[in-house]
Amino acid sequence: MAVEGMNHFTILTNDVDGAVDFYDEGPGHRAHLSTAGGLRNVAGLPSRSERRESGDRFRRGRDRRRLMIRAEVDHLVVAAATLEQGEDHLESLLGVRPQRGGRHVAMGTHNSVLRIGPQTYIEVIAIDPDGVAPARPRWFALDTMREALREAPRLIHWVARTDDIDAARRACPIDLGAAHPMERGSFRWQITIPTDGHLPGAGILPTLIQWADERHPTDTMPESGIRVAALAGAHPEPGAMHAALAALSLGDTIKVTFASTPRLAALLRTPRGPVTL
Repeated sequence: MAVEGMNHFTILTNDVDGAVDFYDEGPGHRAHLSTAGGLRNVAGLPSRSERRESGDRFRRGRDRRRLMIRAEVDHLVVAAATLEQGEDHLESLLGVRPQRGGRHVAMGTHNSVLRIGPQTYIEVIAIDPDGVAPARPRWFALDTMREALREAPRLIHWVARTDDIDAARRACPIDLGAAHPMERGSFRWQITIPTDGHLPGAGILPTLIQWADERHPTDTMPESGIRVAALAGAHPEPGAMHAALAALSLGDTIKVTFASTPRLAALLRTPRGPVTL
């Protein structure tokens, strides 16, 4: 049976379900399977109900393991050549200017911040001209994008908060990097950083953060009236991104589709109306 607009394959299998029709709607779409009858009551093979029960047990166990991992959006990362450039950019778009945060001595960077909800904020990050360059690549791939950022700041990444960063790292099928202790002012946290400083999933997968205590940077930030409406991304391998996000319980947090060039976008609700970063 052919379906217009889809690639159609028939795979003959040796299992009890016999032939399987596979409809591939293209990159970024879910495949559809339909069984076409097959063998019945084959000696030595489990019945359909037994296979279903076994599959249900497997899925329940998998879901319980996923429920152990809790993660949610902590902040969006906007990279800029300078903090002033990044602050001007966001103020022109959102009508609110980020406030200066502080320095990340270990990474040679500094930031400005803007609250966009309870325990959620935008971080403008730039290389600190007065800082000491670290002996390793800086986080968020900042060393590799200096030329591009001179043209304009841009949303490059997002960070997800978890209460067990080691368990979350182990659960993710794509390496997010080791957890490193960091500090800025009175705040202490652990954060995942790949050895070479690259953005996991080209920015589509989050960096993980675990704050040291109940305090959060947004506790003292003024209200902006801005909220995150949606996150969306595109990647050459959306299936791999979906699997990694699901392992972190973030499958519903960001929609990822296919594109040959990775990209990330955030839709924000602002007093001026919707704005896309």
